[in-house]
Amino acid sequence: MLKSLLERITSDSMLHAKWLNTLSYMENCGARKISRYEHSNPIDIIVLKHAAEEHRHAFYLKKMIDRVQQGACTYYTVEEMLGGYSSTQYLPKLDIFAARYLKSALGLEGNDLKQAAYLLVTYAIEMRADELYPEYHAILKRIKSKVSVYNIIKEEEGHLREMIAGLEAGLPNWEEHAHKILAYESELFNEWLKELESEVMLN
Repeated sequence: MLKSLLERITSDSMLHAKWLNTLSYMENCGARKISRYEHSNPIDIIVLKHAAEEHRHAFYLKKMIDRVQQGACTYYTVEEMLGGYSSTQYLPKLDIFAARYLKSALGLEGNDLKQAAYLLVTYAIEMRADELYPEYHAILKRIKSKVSVYNIIKEEEGHLREMIAGLEAGLPNWEEHAHKILAYESELFNEWLKELESEVMLN
């Protein structure tokens, strides 16, 4: 379904602009999540790099909008994005689920809970990015689009390696817990795809 949706989206300039705005919004959500995490946790250079790159991805994707539909999608409003509230609630729902799971399954609290949730949620998001961006990139190359996400792909791959290293160092049996988070993220992703499909097919 993802490939056919992306092909439909990239064939229409306004849909493509809204798609870029949606991706920009989600990258910005990730950046803001890291900023919230920074308030109560020790911050090293890896976290700073991740935050900077997420902000840059959001900015870059926003700039790319003019390459497909000049002047479109100025703000992050539901009307200027795709997926409706499935897009705006994606990361918050995943955050809440992860925090509740870790508190219930491991009894984590305070900064320990925030650290584990940050790593697991970011891991799940980077796993998804590792699927979505290459699919999008392949279509952009095929249609010879002026938009490119190659550099984003490379940086997201780096983020994924960093999250795995953090989980291996700080959360025993992390793969077992990651499986739970990934399963819920997959549900959210499928809901999001359905919202995208219903919206895109109306155009």
